[in-house]
Amino acid sequence: MSKRDYYEVLGVSREASDVDLKKAYRRLAMKFHPDRNPGDDEAQNRFTEAKEAFEVLSDSRKRAAYDQFGHAGVDPSAGGGGFHGGGGFGDIFGDIFGDIFGGGRRGPARGADLRVSLELSLEEAVRGTEAKISVPTAVECDTCSGSGAKPGSSPTSCPTCRGQGQVRMQQGFFSIQQTCPQCRGRGSVINDPCGDCQGQGRVRKTRTLSVKVPAGVDEGDQIRLAGEGEAGPSGTGNGDLYVQIVLTPHPIFTRDGDNLYCEMPVSFATAALGGELEIPTLEGRATLKVPAETQTERVFRLRAKGVKNVRSGAQGDLYCRLRVETPVHLNRRQKELLREFEESTRGDEGRHRPQERSWTDKIKSFLDDLVS
Repeated sequence: MSKRDYYEVLGVSREASDVDLKKAYRRLAMKFHPDRNPGDDEAQNRFTEAKEAFEVLSDSRKRAAYDQFGHAGVDPSAGGGGFHGGGGFGDIFGDIFGDIFGGGRRGPARGADLRVSLELSLEEAVRGTEAKISVPTAVECDTCSGSGAKPGSSPTSCPTCRGQGQVRMQQGFFSIQQTCPQCRGRGSVINDPCGDCQGQGRVRKTRTLSVKVPAGVDEGDQIRLAGEGEAGPSGTGNGDLYVQIVLTPHPIFTRDGDNLYCEMPVSFATAALGGELEIPTLEGRATLKVPAETQTERVFRLRAKGVKNVRSGAQGDLYCRLRVETPVHLNRRQKELLREFEESTRGDEGRHRPQERSWTDKIKSFLDDLVS
C-alpha cells in the first residue's frame, strides 16, 4: 500500500514552519495515542503514521530529501537516496509526546520555586488571618513583556536547532540528543535585546503579596501560591511560592498538634481544701473546679478547648497542669500558724502526707539492704 503524503498526514502546507509541524503532531498524538484508544487498530495506525511524518519533516536534512525525492528520499530500503541514522521512536516520543504528558526533556525550565517564612501569633494561626508578605524575586520585564527582545523587535528562530531547542549529534551508529548550545533550549535567539533586562525577559523586584492563612495552621505548615514564584527566562512560566508558617512563642499556651497546654499555679490552701480557678482559653475564660487534696503536677483536661484541625475540623483539647505554690515572704503570725499546723499532723504522717511516708519507707528499705 502506498504511503500518504507526510504533509497531508499532518494536515499542514509544504511551507509549514517547525512550530506548525509540532502543533499539528501534538494534536494528532493526543487524539490517536494508543493509551487513549486501547484496542483501536485504526487509531494505532494513524498515530504511527503521524509519528513517522513528523520524524521526517522535523529533521531539516530528511525534510529536504523528502521534498526532492518523496518517500524514496527517506526510505532506507529504497536505495542510496535513503537517510540513515535518524532518530527512532524513542527520540520522537521523548521530544514531543513527552511534552504533552510531562515527560519532555527539551526546552527551558520554568522559573524557580521560592520559599518564605511567615511569623504568626498562636491566635492568628488558630483563627486564620490575611497577611502581607514582601518577596524579593525575578519578575517579568514590563518593557519587553518577558520576551527579552527590544520593543519593536521579537526573538527569531534559532538557526542552529531551527526552533527545536535540541540538536542531535551523530556518534557512529548512535544519535545523541542534547540542548542546543546557541539558544540553550529556548528554540529562539534574541538579536536585539531589551535594554532594561539585557535580554533575560525578567528583572529583580520586591513584590508585596497578600496571603490568606486558613484557620488551624501549625508550625511548619506550607501554603502554596501557584505561579507566584520566580519568573522564568524569556517569558517561560513562573515557579510557585511556598509560605512556611512559623509560630511565635505564646506567654500562656504551648501547642502540640491540635492540643494546647498551660500551667496554673494554685495556692497550698486551695489545693488542700478545694476550690475554683479561672482558666484562660482561646475563646475566653473557663472555670476549673479543683477537688480537695489535689497534688501538684495534676493535669486537668478541658475538652474541645484546643485548636480546630485545619483539614478535618476536629477540635483539640486544653490540658492544664496545676503546680502547688509554696508561700513566700511570710510574717511572724503566718509562720506560727504553719508550725501549729505541722505539729497537729505529727504522728499521723502516713494519713496526711502519704507520698512522704511512702518515700521514707523506700529510703529505709534501701539503707537496710546496703548494711545487710
